[in-house]
Amino acid sequence: MPGAKQGGLADVIAGQTGISTVGKEGKGLSYRGYSIYELAQFATFEETAYLLLYGWLPTAQQLNEFHRQLADSRELPPAIASILELLPGSTHPMDVLRTGISALASFEPEEEDRLALDIAVRLLGCTSSMLLYWHHYQHSGKRIDTSGSGGGIAEHFLSLLHQREPDEQHVKALDVSLTLYAEHEFNASTFAARVTASTLSDYYSAITTGIGTLRGPLHGGANEAAMELIERYDNPEEAESGILEALRVKQLIMGFGHRVYSVSDPRSDVIKEWSLTLSEQAGDRKLYDISERIEQVMRREKKLFPNLDFYSASAYHHLGIPTSLFTPVFVLSRLTGWSAHILEQRARNRIIRPSADYIGPEPQGWLPLEQR
Repeated sequence: MPGAKQGGLADVIAGQTGISTVGKEGKGLSYRGYSIYELAQFATFEETAYLLLYGWLPTAQQLNEFHRQLADSRELPPAIASILELLPGSTHPMDVLRTGISALASFEPEEEDRLALDIAVRLLGCTSSMLLYWHHYQHSGKRIDTSGSGGGIAEHFLSLLHQREPDEQHVKALDVSLTLYAEHEFNASTFAARVTASTLSDYYSAITTGIGTLRGPLHGGANEAAMELIERYDNPEEAESGILEALRVKQLIMGFGHRVYSVSDPRSDVIKEWSLTLSEQAGDRKLYDISERIEQVMRREKKLFPNLDFYSASAYHHLGIPTSLFTPVFVLSRLTGWSAHILEQRARNRIIRPSADYIGPEPQGWLPLEQR
């Protein structure tokens, strides 16, 4: 089994997929054959979501209907709102999503007349509602109306977060980032969701498996860690000194390198441009300039490149998104990829049950209790 002995299933082919392909030389990322660059430039996130869920780009009529379904899915059942109000303000926002989605399974279960694809649309519509209902209730005591605006998911999220109509440029930036985060082949959370689906468990269980896996800082939490790193420094010179010292003592610098890519992350250049655009729009390049200096140091000293998470941090900051909500925003997007993979796994299912190399003790004889 190639790659098994080095751990982490590196280079192991664990299955087949027709959903995305991840180029290993800094290029080639595509969703169902469409380049990530073209999707980020020309498609809305809703078009990308439709492509992932249904397998093709929607017609104008299909897209309009999809928008209507998403808008109709934003309201929360009163029982879910009550559950969210019970969660403490200190709760990790990823735990809020995991709890809210798991609870929704009890009120709107997957059944023969309610298919996984319908639930996927429901979750795409209401996950922002869950997160931000809890956020506002716990931090200001306000029960917000989650129906929000009539726009897409990016506009809905920003409208609920800031309780006002968002800037058009901000909506576009978030929309592009959702497209970039939507799908990435057999990453840890997607593979975990497929493992759960392979047991013939329900759709909600597979999604909550994905959320639990994404919660880890080596996967989805990297953008939050990158923001915490960038905010330590007041200027690029201080950042360079700090990163050199961190490298000297062998600290892990989050937001750099990638398990699959060896040259560059094709998504990083896109989000870096948006980070610069938002910085200049705000008249504040401090975080961008610090980020760029850190990138230069990491390339020079370690030959490492920034991944999608690194410049997403400063971009999200300029969108007014609290750092604690960075990874939950990842969930809003990756719901599409997880859902596509759950459906694909079910379509030609075989339980995922790999083998392991045993490295424990040799066979031993039983010792009675008094002889141990």
